[in-house]
Amino acid sequence: MKLKGKALKYGDNIDTDVIIPGKYTKTLNMKELADHVMEDLDPDFKNKLQNGDFLVAGHNFGCGSSREQAPLALKHAGVSCIIAESFARIFYRNAINIGLPLIECKIDEIKNGDILEYVVGSSKLHNLTTQKIIEVKPLPQIMTSILKEGGLVNYLKKYGCYKL
Repeated sequence: MKLKGKALKYGDNIDTDVIIPGKYTKTLNMKELADHVMEDLDPDFKNKLQNGDFLVAGHNFGCGSSREQAPLALKHAGVSCIIAESFARIFYRNAINIGLPLIECKIDEIKNGDILEYVVGSSKLHNLTTQKIIEVKPLPQIMTSILKEGGLVNYLKKYGCYKL
């Protein structure tokens, strides 16, 4: 699965309340969640984001509550992949479970607006704007398989729990 999109770059410690404010978590309407994603950090986020873009952040992305709505809102808004120096573990797991790819790597070589390309499961991220290749922390094979199926539920429907 090859992903390609523009980088939208932000800072450290972006918590789940910033990703999707708590006042919007009482709905199951994914479009409504997507309409409010990141609005407290960047009110123009939904206008900047094009389907398939990459969200790039610093350390500790997704810290705070364990709400699954945070990765769901990002995915339904059109984010194809999140790149960060590090992730809160529960956010990391929730994202993989819903089929939202994550990359852990240094982000110094990525600028806002750069065009990035990544093959899910690869150990390399290509910055097409600068022609640089960035080494990434590889995902365990099981997580790559879950992502390629679109999330844990789809993976379990296809393979059952015995292949885990």
